[in-house]
Amino acid sequence: MKVVVPMAEGFEEIEFVTIVDILRRAEVEVVTACLDERKVPGQEIRAVEGSHGIKFVPDAAIDEIDPEEFDAIILPGGFPGFVTLGEDERVLDLIRRMNGAGKHIAAICGAPSVLVKAGIIEGKKATIHPAGRKDLTDDQYVDDRVVVSGKLITSKAAGTAMEFALRLVGELIGEERMRKLAEEILAECEV
Repeated sequence: MKVVVPMAEGFEEIEFVTIVDILRRAEVEVVTACLDERKVPGQEIRAVEGSHGIKFVPDAAIDEIDPEEFDAIILPGGFPGFVTLGEDERVLDLIRRMNGAGKHIAAICGAPSVLVKAGIIEGKKATIHPAGRKDLTDDQYVDDRVVVSGKLITSKAAGTAMEFALRLVGELIGEERMRKLAEEILAECEV
């Protein structure tokens, strides 16, 4: 199992780190990808700063991501990070292509609005941070902490990041691995 987690300046650090950490604990290969272009093969990619000033060095540039090599794309929220992701045609194209190939698509906090912009939520259920509630129709919106609708997984905010990450494990690897991992880290959240 291999997933890509795009990151843009101003991403929410709790969401990003929780997603990457929990999936890697579950032995999922996680590739973090920034929006910068790598000018020279092998060139170092600059660190990307989150919304609270914490910097992370991504594994790759978004241009290096081949959607056929990945089983899922997972978008962290955070302002203005999720807005920047939604303004990047490469990210929107990646989401559309992976959705069209029947792969898992996930987003947390404000990032479900990027999925709306990509046009992939039609006919599905989702949740979003309360500040973004207007982005989902009444038919789409579910007021739960984590919502699974087919291969679409969404969650509300940094406070739901652990539940979201564990649910990702459940959807990508299986319920047994999700429960075992929750037990290992003493997670008390309902998954």
